[in-house]
Amino acid sequence: MRRRWRAVAAGLAVTAAALVVSSPQAAERPHPPAAPAPRERGPARETPVVSAPVRIADAETVRLLRPGDLVDVIAAANSPSPGGGEARVLATGARVRRVPGPSAASPETGALIVLAVPRETARVLVGAGTSSRLAVTLC
Repeated sequence: MRRRWRAVAAGLAVTAAALVVSSPQAAERPHPPAAPAPRERGPARETPVVSAPVRIADAETVRLLRPGDLVDVIAAANSPSPGGGEARVLATGARVRRVPGPSAASPETGALIVLAVPRETARVLVGAGTSSRLAVTLC
């Protein structure tokens, strides 16, 4: 049963990434501006960066991450739809701050990571995490 969940989670992550990259509709409609790569130090006028805990659907993918890595966060619908669901890029170039130990990850519930992102992006990630399965791609 565990292997099946892992396979399903891995398949969702790959499908979400593929949909974002190859969607013919993506070229036709404007995308909302993606969040810029966070800057942890700099002038006071820059967007403040916060730590945002994010649950990634595929715990095995999280095992590949290390603090300091840059990732894009992608949301895919929880339930399959006739059109295959639509994946959305929620954050680009988010810096990984913390990665849980192996005991904190579960194939059924995914794994939690902490990302450094602007406050507005953190709000978007938290909102999407309640209604979508989140995946990451390494930058």
